[in-house]
Amino acid sequence: MTVQTSTKFLFIPVSSAEGIGEYMRSMIIADEVKRLWPSAEIKFILSQQAPYAAQCPYPAVLLEDTPTKQVKAVNQIMSVYLPDIVLFDASGRKSQLAHAHKLGAKVIFLSQHKRKRSRGMKIGRALVTDCHWVVQPEFVIGPISWLDRLKLKLINKPEPLNIGPVFTQPDASTQSALLAQYQLTHNEFVLFNAGSGGHKVNGELAADIFAQAAHESYKASGITSVMVFGPNYPNPLPELKGVVIIPQLNNPEFINLLAAAKAAVLSGGDTLLQAIALHKPTLAVPVSKDQPPRIEKCRARALILSTDMKLSSVNLGVSQLVSEGELARLSMDLSLKGCMNGLEVALSEISRLLEE
Repeated sequence: MTVQTSTKFLFIPVSSAEGIGEYMRSMIIADEVKRLWPSAEIKFILSQQAPYAAQCPYPAVLLEDTPTKQVKAVNQIMSVYLPDIVLFDASGRKSQLAHAHKLGAKVIFLSQHKRKRSRGMKIGRALVTDCHWVVQPEFVIGPISWLDRLKLKLINKPEPLNIGPVFTQPDASTQSALLAQYQLTHNEFVLFNAGSGGHKVNGELAADIFAQAAHESYKASGITSVMVFGPNYPNPLPELKGVVIIPQLNNPEFINLLAAAKAAVLSGGDTLLQAIALHKPTLAVPVSKDQPPRIEKCRARALILSTDMKLSSVNLGVSQLVSEGELARLSMDLSLKGCMNGLEVALSEISRLLEE
């Protein structure tokens, strides 16, 4: 498939001062689009409230609020830009999707939980959507109902496609450079990350609790801890003995460090499913209200350990996680029942849309 110079991609992820998953996923897809089709034009629409917005490596229009709430502004940008492909990652009003469709763009909607998936299957939205990707394995989110299946069939629209987590595959050269940069040894450290760094639980930053757990883990086991704070972390970074402090990483860097780790302590967002796809033993800790159901589905399949956000609970969970018996059990179950990387599926679908 050859993308013409005039082919334009517009990425509209949910963006805010807290989460970063939708933006990171859009960046991953955008980077792969640019690698495969260098002549393509790429633009983002982001909220200026998101701390990472100013760091976007692609041309970006910054709005006062998340794009879903800026209906007229987003529609006006689309009218001027005239995109060929628009990706709404968990974002967008029906009127925005309809406007993109009216302009002749191929519309892709990404959902990450049942409520967003149901919204994407509403007749008004489905009629103006060319692809609906669910960035969860089916074992996490479950199948759609027979009624939704019938409804989509009657309007001649495809069912949502479960593509699973989207991430850049690890590569040896990037991984070696990272290990050398942070003076780490493959399979001899535990990676900690509470998502974007901006989530609060009972008024306390989740990242601060994770960092303290990383310190306690080193003191208890002697295994080096690596704490990635994230771009939304608002405070000065601490210094903790036995903990390698990293302000933030892009997705390829994070994935390569995750793949090299002995185990990981993560929130219940996208990185959890990425760890499962990489067969990495993981302790999951929810940092937002949408994460517990996803964590429980993964735990029920014996793919992870899980705990609550109390520091004492996290410390106990980490101690169990790094025990040799638990590491061996999790590794076995992950190899048998894990999930795949959805990036290849996403790019194949984009290629198909451009050929229509």
